[in-house]
Amino acid sequence: MTSRERILAVVNHEEPDRIPLHDSPWASTVERWHQEGLPEDTSVAEYFGFDRWVGIGADMSPRYPERVIEETDEYIISTTRWGETSRRWKHRASVPEFLDFRIKDRDSWAEAKERMELSEDRIDWEMLERNWPRWREQGAFVTYGIWGPGYDVWANHVVGTERFLMALVQDPEWCREMQVFAAERAVQFGDMILERGYDFDAIRIPDDLGYRNGLLISPETFDVAIRPAHEILCDWAKKHDKVRWLHSCGNVMALVPRLVEIGWNVLNPLEIKAGMDPLALKEQYAGRLALDGGIDVRTMLDLDEMKRELETKIPRLMEGGGYVYHSDHSVPDNVPFDHYCTLIEMVKELGTY
Repeated sequence: MTSRERILAVVNHEEPDRIPLHDSPWASTVERWHQEGLPEDTSVAEYFGFDRWVGIGADMSPRYPERVIEETDEYIISTTRWGETSRRWKHRASVPEFLDFRIKDRDSWAEAKERMELSEDRIDWEMLERNWPRWREQGAFVTYGIWGPGYDVWANHVVGTERFLMALVQDPEWCREMQVFAAERAVQFGDMILERGYDFDAIRIPDDLGYRNGLLISPETFDVAIRPAHEILCDWAKKHDKVRWLHSCGNVMALVPRLVEIGWNVLNPLEIKAGMDPLALKEQYAGRLALDGGIDVRTMLDLDEMKRELETKIPRLMEGGGYVYHSDHSVPDNVPFDHYCTLIEMVKELGTY
């Protein structure tokens, strides 16, 4: 089977030849693995035989100037097209240190919105023309990645977490307006891509709604300010018969009923260390929600623990389709290369139907 056929089968809760495979090691993890046996000229995906995923998208940003403010051996401070100023570390895995933002209130949002015009040059048509036929020939699974709508992107990269959380209480309509605008723009760019004849299999958004102790915002706040954007995206994707793939870190167990109701049909990464329970989700939502992830990276340090983790979960999660292998977030740089090689061998053995 091709990657596309395999992934679509499990998302439709059918049993293909084996479960699909992909993962997200840190850059520092890959650096370590290169020292421990991973060939320098070979990607992790190629070496381990991961399924072929490719992504397309559109630049929905206000296109603020991008510039480097300061650079040292340890970090870079720079600005982004979304108006974020942040410090990014060069040699260690970490979220950026967010320093400042251009969008801070309704007035600055109005100015930003004027810059977020619907123009064809925001899609890399040359890249699509060059690659799309080859992707289809290779049987790749193509996703339309949407970076914009959702609590996570807006709070962390666009407005600032503290400011956005305060606004959710003091001016939820403003938060909702920004979310809906971004979702509608994403749909318009998606229509533009489809009209040009470049099809895709799924939409995917990153929207971290939880942390290690539960939700970052209440379900009621989600309903008021964030859910309308999710619904716009899922309704549009369902109309075009596209998979709806949501990445949401942390413990979002309390929100899963809403996510399924909205129309998300794949959930990633099922972060065990935050309290996610993929086996309970499988039991409750079998046939309605496909699961992507849920393998505790902490067990990868001990081969016996890792073996128990895989043997306990994979046979149950893969039953009747509906499961894609991925770690429960990303693979940290304390995981030895030989341990991960053993893990993938076991996943392939256990995950064959």
